[in-house]
Amino acid sequence: MKILVVDDMPLMRHVLINMLRALNFPDLVEATDGVQALSFLKNQDFDLVITDLHMPKMDGKTLLNSIRDDQALKAIPVLMVTCEDNSAAIKEIIAAKVSGFIIKPFCLNTLDKQLKKIVSLSSA
Repeated sequence: MKILVVDDMPLMRHVLINMLRALNFPDLVEATDGVQALSFLKNQDFDLVITDLHMPKMDGKTLLNSIRDDQALKAIPVLMVTCEDNSAAIKEIIAAKVSGFIIKPFCLNTLDKQLKKIVSLSSA
């Protein structure tokens, strides 16, 4: 499974990548924002996108909408990671067809559960 990890904070990308490697997901690519992520998505094949919500240039919600609006990309599962606790903002993201949602801070077990849920849905 090839995963694109999108976050503007290098430390958060590093933590996520280490967690993913611990869960036996070694095929990982990093992007620093939604603009770079979209460029990667148009030029490489990915099985999953894990993105932060709040980023400069293009935030996670705009990235999610761009993926869902693109015929070639719309089937890719997107896992949103955020410290957002505003229920209206979370409802908007769910309405935009996000595949999963994790609130920061989170542990390895939480990430593992979300990944298993996404994998089982995408293989169904």
